[in-house]
Amino acid sequence: MSSTLIPLCFVGAAVRTRSAGPADCAMEDHHHHTATIAHTWLAAMAIAVLPILSVLILAATKQMGRTVFAPPKRREPPVAEGAPLLGVLPAILTRSLQGVICDQYLKLGSVFTLSSLGVKVTFLVGPEVSAHFFHAAESEISIGDVYKVTVPIFGKGVGYDVDNDTRNEQHRFFADTLRPAKLRSHARLMVREVEEYFARWGQSGTVDLKQQVEDVLLLIASRCLLGKEVRDHMHDEVSSLLRELIGGLHLVSLFFPYLPTPAHRRRDRARARLEEIFSGIARLRKSSCSSGRGAGDDGDRDHDMLQGLLDSRYRDGRGTTEAEVTGLLVALLFAGHHTSATVTTWTAARLLRHTEWLHAATEEQRLLQRNDQNDAAAIDYDVLLRMDVLHRSVKEALRLHPVTPMILRRARRPFTVRTQDGSEYEVPEGRMLASPLVVNNLLQGIYRDPDVFDPDRFAAWREEDRVGGDLAYTSFGAGKHACMGEGYAYLQIKVILSHLLRNFELRLLSPFPETENMISMRPKGEVMVSYRRRSLLQ
Repeated sequence: MSSTLIPLCFVGAAVRTRSAGPADCAMEDHHHHTATIAHTWLAAMAIAVLPILSVLILAATKQMGRTVFAPPKRREPPVAEGAPLLGVLPAILTRSLQGVICDQYLKLGSVFTLSSLGVKVTFLVGPEVSAHFFHAAESEISIGDVYKVTVPIFGKGVGYDVDNDTRNEQHRFFADTLRPAKLRSHARLMVREVEEYFARWGQSGTVDLKQQVEDVLLLIASRCLLGKEVRDHMHDEVSSLLRELIGGLHLVSLFFPYLPTPAHRRRDRARARLEEIFSGIARLRKSSCSSGRGAGDDGDRDHDMLQGLLDSRYRDGRGTTEAEVTGLLVALLFAGHHTSATVTTWTAARLLRHTEWLHAATEEQRLLQRNDQNDAAAIDYDVLLRMDVLHRSVKEALRLHPVTPMILRRARRPFTVRTQDGSEYEVPEGRMLASPLVVNNLLQGIYRDPDVFDPDRFAAWREEDRVGGDLAYTSFGAGKHACMGEGYAYLQIKVILSHLLRNFELRLLSPFPETENMISMRPKGEVMVSYRRRSLLQ
């Protein structure tokens, strides 16, 4: 999943670094002659006593019949200087998290540590220092230690409340429900929901596109993830509960997830009610199957993820419990809805601001309609895969507007990282680690004109992300914990945007939005758009 849990108080303020100045160089010249004589005398003494020292060292290190030599200790990554106790926190409050990270990257290099309130976070900037971060085993670089905060949201027995082996099996359940054969059926259901939702729009009008996108994505989630029962009978209640659940996540939750605040109490009530709803549906489905009744008029039940999770089995043959199914569904919704809504809105805003790309994406839809031999208005799984300009536009929007500022891990064992200039640092056991997307996605050495919205950078003739290596683009994670919902996310985002491009002329009325904050990364405020309906692209 793509997490938005970033402990802001770990990082913060401007730093000061010291380098050698003219005075240092003058002192070195002044003492050169004296130092030469001293060094010669010390060298002679070392030659005389070296045999004796060698015998003493060997005797001292002899233990249990074997000789042990302590390896030279490598230095830890440089630490940014800041205010006493608060460390770099004041700079984040006066500037921004992204600005502070950029400053330290320029001053200290690709590996550095920010400290605040006694907590240290080591940042790894760029692909050349990130291989161990993304590819190491859980026993060395842990994700579970960082995201325990999600346990009150997802529930006991799933996600980061279980051991790594069990969590891997639960990830397999997700992978089974997200394979291409399943995504084909999801595409059909997504298209239906999107068409029905935007049919409510008039011939012209003005809307907050951010809110509209969030609403239609909840409808898609109800149909594809939660099933026909939720979609037809309790969508409004489930949507309200999900908002309460997401609304229960605040900065204080990162450190005190069980503190009895009003928001946490609402979160816990919503979580309990969701489990009651999903458990009831699960029991009804099991009863329906045992009595021989069908799966529904249109077979949607066969394709939703609720049924897939109910049918999943662990390697020892044990089936999933109702509580586990509920927790896994909540994890899918929590990870998928917020992120997809954010990326869809940012992509639309970028296209509407950059009219040359809006025209290119619209022209692509016109050509796809003209080339479709069956139905000029049809959108299905295969057509969605052919939307190259739109796909690259989404990818580029996600590069400029990642759904989380950084990916977090914790070092369970010490490890050595080597920078491009040859420096080596020892990262200690227990250290919090961060891969900052807000900086990695804008590195000059990988992306040409990184601040410019240019979907062509991902075209076959450029592929800037591939040229930079497999860790150059990590907006969906990478390595052992890469987001398995990437295909599903692109699918629903392109279903929404392709429908809007085909059926409406859109214009951005609001100023181009700023980022809400460094936790949510959503567009700030309303994203007001005017629309005018058209029949078909010509």
